[in-house]
Amino acid sequence: MSIKFGTDGWRAVIAKDFTFDNVAKVAQAHADHLKENDGKKVVVGYDPRFMSEEFASLVAEVFASNGFEVILSSGICSTPALSLMTRELNADEGVMITASHNTYQYNGYKIKGGYGGPATPEIISDVEKRIGENKPKTGVTKWEEMDFNHYYVEKLKSYLTPGVFKQKPEKVIHDPMHGSTMGLLHKALEETFIDVIEINHYRDAFFGFHHPEPIEKNIPLLMGKVVAEEAILGIANDGDGDRVGIVDEGGEFVNTQLGYVLLLLHTIRNKKVPGAVAKTVSTSYLVDRICEKEGRKLYKTPVGFKYIAELFLKEKIAFGGEESGGYGFGFHIPERDGLLSGLMILEMIHFHGKPLTQIIEDVFREFGTAYYKRLDLQVEGDQGRKLVEKLKKEPLKELAGFKIKEVDTTDGVKFIFENDGWVLFRASGTEPVLRIYVEMPEKHQVEEVLEAAKKLLGGVK
Repeated sequence: MSIKFGTDGWRAVIAKDFTFDNVAKVAQAHADHLKENDGKKVVVGYDPRFMSEEFASLVAEVFASNGFEVILSSGICSTPALSLMTRELNADEGVMITASHNTYQYNGYKIKGGYGGPATPEIISDVEKRIGENKPKTGVTKWEEMDFNHYYVEKLKSYLTPGVFKQKPEKVIHDPMHGSTMGLLHKALEETFIDVIEINHYRDAFFGFHHPEPIEKNIPLLMGKVVAEEAILGIANDGDGDRVGIVDEGGEFVNTQLGYVLLLLHTIRNKKVPGAVAKTVSTSYLVDRICEKEGRKLYKTPVGFKYIAELFLKEKIAFGGEESGGYGFGFHIPERDGLLSGLMILEMIHFHGKPLTQIIEDVFREFGTAYYKRLDLQVEGDQGRKLVEKLKKEPLKELAGFKIKEVDTTDGVKFIFENDGWVLFRASGTEPVLRIYVEMPEKHQVEEVLEAAKKLLGGVK
């Protein structure tokens, strides 16, 4: 089989392609890459998926047998924790055994740079081309083990503004989705009066037979629990802890675009972090309005946090993120961090002394309303790609009665309407899926544009 890395690591079905033999091949290729670049030290972490610790131990063995100093997490850890330790321990690179938010059948191999963020495309391609060149070395089983989570949680606590939390009991519901952040929010807030109530907080390699992605359709239990417990906030994290889903005090899901906007405002206004702002092409128009008002330079990238991470390394970035619920902070590492994002939303609520719903109303009053929805449509063959190519060659003048003022082909094709609303068409490069993203000033307009957008597929053969 051909082993290919996607947008964020190599992921494959356990026992079919994600096997011990294939993991050893990837680890040897990775070791060969590092040896050629005078690498000497790696850190390895793993999530709670089926046999993740065994796969991680094999990776550690291959690197140790190649003469590397290896530090292995002593237990389950999150991707941001692994990335942080890669930087803090001065490792050349890091390996995280995880399939992130994929379903339980999958596991994966993520590579992290020594700076504490996603590996660059150059690193990935160099590792990829070496797979299978050399037989994996094994036999050396001596390495150091360390509690990555303790250091990680202490680091997150250091970012919180001293005394920000009220001296009265409050409840927050945390749904780690049976993933890597189990127990960590409680540890981060154990010295406060906040009572963290966890759900789905035990190891289950099947993730409760749910998709461990913190989006609205996957977290009904969290939404209900927030209401039942009269909590001020609900926080969900994906399987490896680099994404966040937010639920307000009324049990309503806060869409990921608003999540970005809230965290951006908290970072630059309340925490006064200096620097520019970075967003992907699929992120809210409210970001543009905020940056214009606050005098912040705004960078726009294709979809994928790796592009945001590259900007963190090249420029001074205060905040950056994407539509999928992955956000990075200039005072942290160039990596998405779902647990830190949840803590920052909680801190924001206490800064303002208002419920989250009122803070969102304030944002809408200042910058205008914005409502968002995304559809992932199963299509036949390359029907999605053909539609995107057709729209690039023959751009629309209007859609659903809304006139188009601008076309952006940074990633897929995005039509921007005169009211700043937009629709983005992107075809998946790995599966027969067409993604349609829509953001509009009014809720009913979102559905109108989505319906008109779906009909365009009928004209593609």
